[in-house]
Amino acid sequence: MQVSSPLQLILFIDDRPSSIEVVKEVEQFLQTCPPDAAELQVIDVTGQPYLAEHFRVVLTPALLKIYPAPRQTIAGKSLLVQLKNSWSSWQRSLETYQGVDLELNRQIDRSAEVIRMTDEVFRLTQEKNYLQQQLHFKDRIIGMLAHDLRNPITAVSLALETIELSQHKLTPELAEQLLQQGRKQIRTADNMITEVLESCRGEVATLPIRPQCTNISEVCQQVLEDYYLIYKLKEKQQQLEADIPKDLPLVYADGERVQQVLANLLDNAIKYTPIGGKIQMTALHRTSQKVEITVTDTGPGVPPELREKIFEEKFRLSRDQQQEGYGIGLAVCKRIIRAHYGKIWVDCPHRHGSVFHITLPVF
Repeated sequence: MQVSSPLQLILFIDDRPSSIEVVKEVEQFLQTCPPDAAELQVIDVTGQPYLAEHFRVVLTPALLKIYPAPRQTIAGKSLLVQLKNSWSSWQRSLETYQGVDLELNRQIDRSAEVIRMTDEVFRLTQEKNYLQQQLHFKDRIIGMLAHDLRNPITAVSLALETIELSQHKLTPELAEQLLQQGRKQIRTADNMITEVLESCRGEVATLPIRPQCTNISEVCQQVLEDYYLIYKLKEKQQQLEADIPKDLPLVYADGERVQQVLANLLDNAIKYTPIGGKIQMTALHRTSQKVEITVTDTGPGVPPELREKIFEEKFRLSRDQQQEGYGIGLAVCKRIIRAHYGKIWVDCPHRHGSVFHITLPVF
């Protein structure tokens, strides 16, 4: 007796163009068969290889007959030919089954449930790994943030201590300068906390950029006159040479954000340059469209293969694992510069030292 219950088939493919052709060929062949002769499910294993492993599929594309039993798999370049050769025997195998409709439904339900559960297990495993990484990162930066916040807090303390010890000798100009430095370092601490929060939210976090017509020479000069920057240079007996022309064209930028980037680059230069070393900061009108600023140090440099990765979120060179910092400073710098439609990169033209470049659009 001929039964009307269909064959249950699963076609496993990958992302190769040839797989799309196989899908079309199989579907066209099934269209030439009696209506409802077979039910075909297509699964792309490119992003879910665990499904192929579950059904013991080794090659793709592969066509798996899961009902009626026993399972049979055909694969290879002659898949369509094999399907045509097997079709008659597969149809005859249906005739041997009694109560086939009930069993078929059970098979279909079981297969669908296995696929769903396997997919859910994989998704949950991925989610668990991601959450564990986030927890590890947050545990690490909490401790490091506490360490890094000492810099601006120390700068504020130095300014206040200078005012307290020299209150009878202070000129109004020096008092105002120290107060400005104190306020600036408080903003630095606030920006540092903001960087951590932005990094924890991921790269898609929106940076509050407020670009306007900006005198980039003045921005650079303000960074160079930073009270705590000068203090750290003296502490390591380092020399900072600056060449910032006063006639640079105006740029379209958020002055505070650009200061944040330059301060970060100079802070890194001081950190990695040995005691008594030299640091340079230069600016030039590169073209009619952009201004370029460079910060050069005499530290250990960056290996060529890692010069792109150092700007990624949470990436740190292995040699820096014991250094202060939480691996997000350069990543945030990159996001700030890109938000200005600029560019940031690093060169190491000499045996030692790094040269960081940023470009900003001319207003």
